[in-house]
Amino acid sequence: MLEHTSQPSNFEHNVLPHLDAAYNLARWLLRNDQDAQDVVQEAYLRAFRFFPGFVGGDARAWLMKIVRNTCYTWLHANRPLQDAAEFDENVSLPDYHTPNPEELLLQNDSGDLLHRALENLPESLREVLILRELQGMSYREIAAITGVPMGTVMSSLSRARGRLRHTLTSMMNGNTVPGSSRPAAASA
Repeated sequence: MLEHTSQPSNFEHNVLPHLDAAYNLARWLLRNDQDAQDVVQEAYLRAFRFFPGFVGGDARAWLMKIVRNTCYTWLHANRPLQDAAEFDENVSLPDYHTPNPEELLLQNDSGDLLHRALENLPESLREVLILRELQGMSYREIAAITGVPMGTVMSSLSRARGRLRHTLTSMMNGNTVPGSSRPAAASA
């Protein structure tokens, strides 16, 4: 009986504190709050089931790998055409006034501009950027989570940052978002 209760308390101590990070990663990969909640729940069930095999180390990186894999499994099963362009009425609503860059930044102090720019990145680039910049993970942790060499992580981050910078610049100038048929900001 004592052994049975130690596993949940160790799980709670090592894995539960990373629930917010797990949700954030799932939300960015799936682009939907409800789907992210469902996938994180499934990932935590998997983590709990396999926790006895966890030999120590970085529980956060271990959990993030489970969340990532669960997200991609879910995407493969539920959204086989994920790369197809999707219509987002919140992004595509007409704006009869094209704000200058300062106005745009002031209007978007909630991070809407950055959020839209991140949404336009390919999944693989968005993933490494989220893990590094929003989750604060090291290159080594990202390599372990994604299963790619550390050099690939670094080059992917460099490409992701460049694409993000280019997308943000285009959006601020009112141009079409690169890689999308949607205008970054509709003009009059």
